[in-house]
Amino acid sequence: MKKNYNVIVNQKWCKSCEICVAICPKKVFDMDNFYAAANRPEDCIGCLLCEKLCPDFAIEVRLKTEKEK
Repeated sequence: MKKNYNVIVNQKWCKSCEICVAICPKKVFDMDNFYAAANRPEDCIGCLLCEKLCPDFAIEVRLKTEKEK
């Protein structure tokens, strides 16, 4: 059974380094108006590479609750 994740990008903290775009194995992120955006969160596998490697702490990955699914 596939787990579903919420991928949240705090654009106030994002400095457009594009590390998340480059590092994501499932290509969840795109650059959208200068900032990173999780345009395909349904593809997220929860590896947390983006969250761990973001130098600005602008990304949060959470497992969706039953209500959110």
